[in-house]
Amino acid sequence: MTYEEIKKKLVKNNPQADVELADRCNKLAEEVHSSQKRLSGDPYMTHTLEVANILLDLKMDSVVISAGLLHDVLEDSSMSYEELKEKVGEEVATLVEGVTKLSFKIKPEKEIRQADNFRKILLAMSKDIRVIVIKLADRLHNMRTLQFLPEDKQRENAEETLQIYAPLAHRLGVGRLKWELEDLCMKYLYPKEYEEIGDKIAAKRIHREKLVEEARTLLLQKLKELGIAVTIVGRAKHFYSIFQKMKRLNKEFEEIYDITALRIISESVEECYSILGVIHSIFKPLPGQFDDYIAMPKTNKYQSLHTNVIGPNGLPLEIQIRTKDMNETAEFGVAAHWYYKEGGQRDKKAEHKIEWLRHLIEWMTEIKDSKEFMDLLKMDLFGDEVFAFTPKGDVFSLPLGSTAVDFAYAVHSSLGDKIMGAKINNKMSPIRAELKTGDIVEIITASRSNPNPDWLKFVRTNKAKHKIRHFLKIKEEEEKKNK
Repeated sequence: MTYEEIKKKLVKNNPQADVELADRCNKLAEEVHSSQKRLSGDPYMTHTLEVANILLDLKMDSVVISAGLLHDVLEDSSMSYEELKEKVGEEVATLVEGVTKLSFKIKPEKEIRQADNFRKILLAMSKDIRVIVIKLADRLHNMRTLQFLPEDKQRENAEETLQIYAPLAHRLGVGRLKWELEDLCMKYLYPKEYEEIGDKIAAKRIHREKLVEEARTLLLQKLKELGIAVTIVGRAKHFYSIFQKMKRLNKEFEEIYDITALRIISESVEECYSILGVIHSIFKPLPGQFDDYIAMPKTNKYQSLHTNVIGPNGLPLEIQIRTKDMNETAEFGVAAHWYYKEGGQRDKKAEHKIEWLRHLIEWMTEIKDSKEFMDLLKMDLFGDEVFAFTPKGDVFSLPLGSTAVDFAYAVHSSLGDKIMGAKINNKMSPIRAELKTGDIVEIITASRSNPNPDWLKFVRTNKAKHKIRHFLKIKEEEEKKNK
């Protein structure tokens, strides 16, 4: 990848891009890194150009691309932040400084190291989410060239990536980064299983592709007859997701039926549901193998319909149906929306999409114990979800194991503070009862009711914990005053 190719791609993405800024940043990066080489023997600039290329694939703007080109300049030279700001402007310099501050110092205790790393990440994200997007691009290229590191460093980097960066990419909804990071980690952490899955997929690839193409042609023909215009693409499952499914279900590779999937991209939500009906009229659906993530989006805003059917010649096939916007969000996540438009205007929709980040920042500074911090973080960011409804049909996504109290606080803080009981599916239930997907929850309140310290023993969400602790702290301070 050359800088000229980067520049052409930047202009193709956005003809109004600030090319002059990118030119200045590339020239400065070349000056700083001119004598440096990577362990592969390649000039160091190959890394900065590849990071910029990954950011371009995520449709980021010229400011982020420029910062990507310079992301190692403060770390690899004696240049100060003020000097960099004078040369390339405050916005780019601030992003580069943010990425530089995310370099992690290894500590002996794994739990403490992880907690410190995540605290750094969350603080950087609270200031500017683009810092994390650049860091993820940097990590992805480093993982692509991991073979040049010593074996112990390969494993160390792969473990850190699997524990921190891949889950973070997932939480930000950047599917294309998450999948590649996970597969690269698996290659170094589980080389035997990685090779076995690769060999088995390759062995039946031609046969599987033929059957998938047959299903694709059949669906395209039927949908065309009905006047529904769609794009249909085949998609092989990623190695790590197959590996995880084999472990989770305790099954052999041959017992995992949805190795390949079809993805149907339509024009509207209404069409998605119409297409689902057409699919089920052609192919027999597998019982219990349907998920509606359009009506109930995942926490990272992922939306799609998933159905598993018996396809041509008895081949089980997963089919995903989504709109173009949903597909963009699934591929690029927060990067699809949270870039600053050329000219510096924030995308307001994107700010709403990462509202969860503000909640994390609220409680992050309060929890000092590293183990508790990591347990809560993993639960809130990376745990499984349940979807529960209000009696009016509003849906709320909560971590697995959440209770009626968690639900009440998710709906509104005042509702949580005043909860005294709950009806789950129209039956009176304990407020500590764990919710299941599909539950309809009605919160019963009383003006005299207040948060109870015992609730901290069973609530799961960080918002509930934070609000309960906040109430108890204020109460304690008032009692001290009245003594």
